[in-house]
Amino acid sequence: MSTYTLPFAAEECNKNQVDLVGGKCASLGELLNAGVKVPPGFAVTTDFYDVFLDRTGLDTDIEQRLDGDLSETQAVRAASEGVRQRIREENFPAELETALESAWDSLLAETAKDAADLSVAVRSSATAEDLPDASFAGQQDTYLGVRSLSSVKKRVRDCIASLFTARAISYREERGFDHRDVKISVGVQRMVDARTSGVMFTLNPANGDRSKVRIEANWGLGEAVVGGQVTPDSFLVDKPVYKIVDREIPEKQVMTVMTNEGVVETKPDPEKRDVPSLSADEIIALTDRAKTIEDYFGKPQDIEWAIEEDDDDKRYYILQSRPETTWNNSSELGSDDSPTNTTDSPAGTILRNVSDSN
Repeated sequence: MSTYTLPFAAEECNKNQVDLVGGKCASLGELLNAGVKVPPGFAVTTDFYDVFLDRTGLDTDIEQRLDGDLSETQAVRAASEGVRQRIREENFPAELETALESAWDSLLAETAKDAADLSVAVRSSATAEDLPDASFAGQQDTYLGVRSLSSVKKRVRDCIASLFTARAISYREERGFDHRDVKISVGVQRMVDARTSGVMFTLNPANGDRSKVRIEANWGLGEAVVGGQVTPDSFLVDKPVYKIVDREIPEKQVMTVMTNEGVVETKPDPEKRDVPSLSADEIIALTDRAKTIEDYFGKPQDIEWAIEEDDDDKRYYILQSRPETTWNNSSELGSDDSPTNTTDSPAGTILRNVSDSN
């Protein structure tokens, strides 16, 4: 029997099942195996994707549209627009609808939330995504603050369509990936109503020093940090002794927050703009998790994290971890010489891969 959805906590959701759940969802399963807290959710698998394309005839249509000469920009755009329109117009076959409904009901039960209160992120998880030698991160779509099963179904369809943006098609053409060999899973994950969030690297991204952890943080959700809308607080921590050796606390003018209408940008309260968004204890706790994750994966990582807080109840969540690409791909890991592809921002390894997917 085919597996159309799979909880992140399932034994089968791991690095050996990238062909089924994609790179992002596989990483979430591995993070749970590493013993860190991950927001609950499920993968809509490539089995779902295959059946959707097969039962609707989309597989044949896509193959025909992508079989021609795609060396010209206009040809790529035309093929992309035709494929994505077809995907968005098709209904899911009944058994796929049932699978999504069952997975959604299970997530409601696991989070102990009413349907009206559960907000999720719907993220693409391509089978060639987040690999050290071919990063597809940011090429497919992500939707935040999705609040109903009908909206989840729409966004799953949109994520599948995003596998065929002009940029994604061109990327695969340039790197010799057969379009039929790159499939997509979709992660549906409870949104963390974060007080503070951001990214961290298990080395110093400025020089590759593996004895350090770089943490970047901002009030609210992490999208303002990952997307470059804000200059975040930055902390450099010595791994062995958990000593903060450098910090920068700029005035923070933007934060992203979750509302009943979705995720919006706003300004932090005046009293929070020029104060650290992390305490010393929180920096130590995040450093400890960074070390755990790096030890588990065996190589430097860049990690997305969030802290959710209700009165005295504080919860640290890891939202994603992927191999750090700048220094993992450099023969000079740990030296003082920066590789030629290092960007000015410590978040450069994420920002290089984030752009408009349309």
